[in-house]
Amino acid sequence: MNASSRRRIAVATGLLLTLALTTACSSGKESSGGDAVGKVDDKISLTYLQKQGDQEYFVGEAAGAKAKAEELGIDLKVVNLGNDANKTVSEVQSAVAQKTKGIIIVVPDPAVGPQVVQTAKDGNVALLTSDDQICTTGPAPASCGKDGLVPRIGFSGAQMGGEVGKRAAAEYEKAGWKAADTRVISAWKQDVTVCGDRVNAARKAFDAAVPGVKTINVATDNTPTGAQDKIAATITANSKVKNWVVWGCNDENAMGGVTALQNAGIGPDHVIGVGLGAYLACKEWQSDKKSGMKAALFINGKDVGALAVQTMYDKLKNGKPFPQEAFAPTTMVDASSWKDSGLTCS
Repeated sequence: MNASSRRRIAVATGLLLTLALTTACSSGKESSGGDAVGKVDDKISLTYLQKQGDQEYFVGEAAGAKAKAEELGIDLKVVNLGNDANKTVSEVQSAVAQKTKGIIIVVPDPAVGPQVVQTAKDGNVALLTSDDQICTTGPAPASCGKDGLVPRIGFSGAQMGGEVGKRAAAEYEKAGWKAADTRVISAWKQDVTVCGDRVNAARKAFDAAVPGVKTINVATDNTPTGAQDKIAATITANSKVKNWVVWGCNDENAMGGVTALQNAGIGPDHVIGVGLGAYLACKEWQSDKKSGMKAALFINGKDVGALAVQTMYDKLKNGKPFPQEAFAPTTMVDASSWKDSGLTCS
């Protein structure tokens, strides 16, 4: 077991102990999203805590949140948590201490979920997640009952993954490939519930259209370099494969796979990459050079940030209950269509 794994287990164990101690004396059903928080008559202050806040998607999400906050007259503080679980907990505590009325959070690690929920509850602060789920009772949202999940604003993992799988199948059929010569690489951070939803739906949609192609599941950290390293090892171990289909939880996984295949000397005519996000895929399409990245599902972080702030405002100002989930729209784009989609590619 490496040091990172030991730290993760320690964090999760500590959080479970904390949760056990803080809930042992209570009874009845716990609120998972601030249902007990009353309406706010004065000016609303919100805190938006984001993992990987310098990633392009989350930069857009912050921009959308700020624009909506300005429109609604909300004081909004945005905090970049990076990938630091400890900072997540301390920033939630800080937000509560500063009398924020609501917290919107994208957690770097779902293991912090129970402590985040309890801290917000103790401070009588409304809590809403965006993008990734957290559970009130344990570190793994995948093992959590629906009633234990904190309300979430984001995208439908099943819908997004289905679109990715359908487009990958269409590209496969257009290429005229054979199942025996082809492998699918499905790459994602395997403790993130929404990632599992996406890749499982992609697999289901792809299989329904073109059955018989074997899939290789690759565990990554959801970063381009992490995905590239893991997928490079997979390519080496399957050197006789002629054609590759690549998808993942996000653009980082798909782009990491496409880059790894390129570095292995596999030409773009033998690669079908379908991204999820499009913010990295579009960079491949800014020149006339052929790319293995054939398409990507455009998910606009600005839409999620704006919807999250609006949802929190509706709760605090008007007493409107949080929906269990609310989804922003998506659009499939490619080299010929991305410029007309509203996608900004820096």
